[in-house]
Amino acid sequence: MAELKQPVTEKPLPEGSAEKASPASLRAEDFGIDTTARTTREAVRDYVRNLRNGELGALPALAGLLVLFVLFWILDTFLPQGSGGTFISLGNLANLLQQGAGPTIIAMGLVFVLLTGEIDLAAGTASGVTAAVMALHFVRDGNLLGSLGWPVFILFALVVVVAIVLALVVRIWVAAVFCAIALVLLLIGFPPNAWLEMLFAITVGVVLGTISGFLVAELGMPSFVATLALFIAWQGVLLQFIGEGGTLGLRDPVIFAVANGNLSTLGSWLLFVVAAGGYAFVLLNRQRSRRRLGLVAQPTGLVLAKVTAVVVLGAIATALLTVNRSPGAIEISGVPYVVPIVLALLVVGTYVLDRTKFGRHVYAVGGNREAARRAGIDVVRIRAAVFMISTAMAAIGAIVYSSKVGSVSPTAGGGNTLLFAVGAAVIGGTSLFGGRGRISNAVIGGAVLATVQNGLGLLKQPSAVVFIVTGLVLLLAAAVDVASRRRSATATR
Repeated sequence: MAELKQPVTEKPLPEGSAEKASPASLRAEDFGIDTTARTTREAVRDYVRNLRNGELGALPALAGLLVLFVLFWILDTFLPQGSGGTFISLGNLANLLQQGAGPTIIAMGLVFVLLTGEIDLAAGTASGVTAAVMALHFVRDGNLLGSLGWPVFILFALVVVVAIVLALVVRIWVAAVFCAIALVLLLIGFPPNAWLEMLFAITVGVVLGTISGFLVAELGMPSFVATLALFIAWQGVLLQFIGEGGTLGLRDPVIFAVANGNLSTLGSWLLFVVAAGGYAFVLLNRQRSRRRLGLVAQPTGLVLAKVTAVVVLGAIATALLTVNRSPGAIEISGVPYVVPIVLALLVVGTYVLDRTKFGRHVYAVGGNREAARRAGIDVVRIRAAVFMISTAMAAIGAIVYSSKVGSVSPTAGGGNTLLFAVGAAVIGGTSLFGGRGRISNAVIGGAVLATVQNGLGLLKQPSAVVFIVTGLVLLLAAAVDVASRRRSATATR
């Protein structure tokens, strides 16, 4: 939501000084109070004031994650039904990253939808359909026509053609290109290839997201109703593709390695150098640029503290993950492949939301849709685009979780997958009311849910307890969101 600003009174420059004034100083004069420099103490004080005003961000989720780690460590170590400390073992920590990656990636896509104040209930079963298409094409040697039969194959092709038309109607050209690629891959019948199979799954995800986005944005259907209907419809498509009780195995080494493979020791340290160095460069360059333009910037001490914390934590994590985690003859070491995958999606998603016009428009639509429309933003296009992004990300998540289990079943993406993905986004700090949240919230929330499931599993708790605890955690996150919004609204009056 756009903030109301006090009009800035222009101050006359001293006589003869106009030619000496730098562009940065002139811009500083235009921005008024936004150009006031802050010390580290003032920055911390402002942060504390924002917390008191309800701007909590991901702090509750981070605090909860720390509490959960300590709690499960103690319970798993000292309770009789515990595993004697397996929770904090290197093997379990790496396994936790791999288990939670799939739902976390789906949650990252859902953040885009939630930021606009909408909900995508179809993301779960849509991810199941994309996984089924990938697996069916692979195990049947690329013969989808023979597997589906003429009627279903032709109907599938017609749906892709319709998606191309719908993407053109809402003027999202990138989505139209992806849908066209899906049509080409569907019709040419390419031989089994792991990379093309994964590309095919992602393009089918864009097809399904285009349908959701058109129904909600262009036709004006409530997102809850439209995506709930598609949730049921995609579940039927999944059953049609696989068959009730059937399972499609994925035994390709490339697909299997997505969620189960690890980087080499050298590759792990190179990832650390790139990730930590990139983070340091972005923060320091942003501070330098804002200072050069005369805008308020974070104090150097605070920036260096953030960089140091990331470097130290990243180095410790990398060092631990490069230790052999297998007591047997086969060595298992290195950072899991899912870590650079999630990091890459996190960087791209954060850049899109923070540094592009599209991202600013997403926040504007979520903050106040009518104000965004009057400001000249194409609200229909933005609302349709976020559903396409959501389902494309769901397809990537489907590739990861299908790789982890090594198969695709008729229940893929249904029920728990969607609920945990939505829960991860909300628990991490993304608001259900729109306009507030970040991609990193989904990663933090995904870590919380993965920790809950992993810890309770090691304590040999039944599924009933897992569901109850997960539901209570999500309920607590929603309560924090409502309370923080009320506090924020009260503070701005």
